[in-house]
Amino acid sequence: METSNAGLAPVRGKARIDVLDMLRGLAILGIFYINVPYMAASVWTFSADVRLIGWTPADRDAWVAVNLFFAGTQRCLLEFLFGAGMMVLARKAMAPDGPVAVADLYYRRNLWLLAFGLFDVFVLLWPGDILHIYALAALFLFPFRTLGPKTLVALGLGWAVLTGLGIPEYGAREYAARTELVQQVERGEPAALAEWRKLSVHVPDPVRVAREQAAHQGGWLPYAKNAWSYWSYLADEWLLWDVFEAFCTMLIGVALWKWGVIQGLRSARFYLWLLVAGYGFGLTARAIGLAETLSFAPGPRSLWVTGEFARIAIGLGHLALVNLLVKSRAGAAALGVFKAPGRMAFSLYFLQQIVGMYILFAPWGLLPWGRYGWAESALISTVGIVLLVAFANLWMRHFVSGPLEWAWRSLAYVRWQPMLRAEPSAPPQPDRSPLSRPASGAAPPAAR
Repeated sequence: METSNAGLAPVRGKARIDVLDMLRGLAILGIFYINVPYMAASVWTFSADVRLIGWTPADRDAWVAVNLFFAGTQRCLLEFLFGAGMMVLARKAMAPDGPVAVADLYYRRNLWLLAFGLFDVFVLLWPGDILHIYALAALFLFPFRTLGPKTLVALGLGWAVLTGLGIPEYGAREYAARTELVQQVERGEPAALAEWRKLSVHVPDPVRVAREQAAHQGGWLPYAKNAWSYWSYLADEWLLWDVFEAFCTMLIGVALWKWGVIQGLRSARFYLWLLVAGYGFGLTARAIGLAETLSFAPGPRSLWVTGEFARIAIGLGHLALVNLLVKSRAGAAALGVFKAPGRMAFSLYFLQQIVGMYILFAPWGLLPWGRYGWAESALISTVGIVLLVAFANLWMRHFVSGPLEWAWRSLAYVRWQPMLRAEPSAPPQPDRSPLSRPASGAAPPAAR
């Protein structure tokens, strides 16, 4: 095994690309805004109607801000970065006869990532885990590394096309059906009016809500059973589609790497145009969709067609904004604090689950479950993010990587990786003792 891995080692120090670390850090921290409500409130309640856990003006503004800028887009950035990360790892295997050891390492890394993800689901009890989804998607990604970027983008948009045009619940057929229903209601047709009233009712499933409440009032076992049941529902309904989404977006990430976009090799003008285009379409499409949602009427939703295109566009806007900012000294300095979180993003992701699921909102937690609305959840997320940034920067002063990054790399490379950051060695001091002076006529030691 040691022989087969010769020449393979984690990327460290000056070989790392700072902007990738910044993007990764921002993405993993931004996910906390999405996850805290799922830890702090009744999922089945706000899934039926977002107003039911709090709908003050501050709650509404917080919900809109999170869903406009963060929902799905942080995941999009991580998927882009996953594709780019594969290209960093696979740089020695780009030729058709490239080293087999690179492929071995790549698949070993992702099988271990799958194990970590399942641990997150079944031991840490986090039903929203993304690691097992990324690991499953990545198992199919490696053979696509040699494709051209245009082909990769065309394939990567497959999920957006499918969700926008092919799946009835989210696609054009559902949009057309709801549009027709609106027209029938306007004509006063009795059957349409009855269907409209039925769709207008936003009532949570009482059985599921009661199970959530019982889980947060009992001990570990009911808490675990509730989390497992929710993950089982997500796996049954969405696992295949989530893996496909991740795979497609990773393909786009590979293309962005090949074009030099994600790692900051393009001009400031390029990133400015990408920012305007990405945010221009993505935020506009989302704003229209959120306005339709806030009407709380069962009419058609434009995001059923545009949703995935908007998610990718906003993800590109985030990517462009960071790359544009780091091209200036002030921007690079301001975003520099996110390098450390990016270098231990794996550990911070687990730390978010531990803090939320076991310290804050567990039955024995410090904060009461089910009492916080959207604004309070966003405030808790912000405080948590500030603390995580401070912790990551302190940790990375002393260590090469986060603890879980160290474990993951050690398992993947089948050898212990360094953990402690090496102390800088002092320059050697000249020996000025009489014994060190060369005898008359003798050559100095350096010349011998």
